[in-house]
Amino acid sequence: MSETLLALCAIAREVAATEIMPRYQKVVAEVKHDGSLFTEADLAAQTALQRLLPGLLDCPVLGEEMTQAEQEQLWAAHADGLWVVDPIDGTTNFAHGLPNFAVSIALMRQHRPVLAVVYVPVLDECFAAEAACGAWLNDERLPRVRDERPLSGAIASVETKWLSGHLATRIVTLNPYHSHRNFGASTIDWCWLAAGRTDVMLHGAQKLWDYAAGVLILLESGGQVGSIFHDDYWQENPWHRSAVAARTPSLYAAWQVWVQANK
Repeated sequence: MSETLLALCAIAREVAATEIMPRYQKVVAEVKHDGSLFTEADLAAQTALQRLLPGLLDCPVLGEEMTQAEQEQLWAAHADGLWVVDPIDGTTNFAHGLPNFAVSIALMRQHRPVLAVVYVPVLDECFAAEAACGAWLNDERLPRVRDERPLSGAIASVETKWLSGHLATRIVTLNPYHSHRNFGASTIDWCWLAAGRTDVMLHGAQKLWDYAAGVLILLESGGQVGSIFHDDYWQENPWHRSAVAARTPSLYAAWQVWVQANK
């Protein structure tokens, strides 16, 4: 793991330790205009990341808790280098005392992630990746295990809320896998897929900060990703990007065939 990536892991851990965990199970959530929740911990963590990240690599920071206009301006103006952060992914879990939440950080160049860290503080698990260099969980390389299994034996991570057409109904009635889960934090879904804790993933519309770090961690672990509407994942709208993903190419091929036949 490079020195830069190690330093990025240290920043994620520091922000979690100083701004997030002291407020865990103690903070009151508020509702944003889109109906999602946020807390003072989200704002404090984002402020800390905006302060710390440019000291590592001098690029501006785009955070979930900014206005849409601010986010779109940064995205358009800084293709040469932009930090994309979700200070607390899984705020609903965090605000209700559930342990599935994470700090997510990605460095994007030409609108593609090149560095990524997702830190899950309750588990003290830090997932990290660097483009063309591999992925890690704490100090161990991913994947730890890469066994093959058919789609019928797979554990799926599925978010049905944003699925269009027939997919949501068919997932429930025809599910082609062994069982599915939803943990309430997209960044963790990507990482657990990369680690082999789940086998396939389906999401109808993720925001930029939901996938920026996680997709790189999956790809660098040997996984594969497309979308519901394009086999080329990067063709979709960056602000509302669907994901059809799997931890191995063979599982991805079977999963994508089923999704296309049932959308």
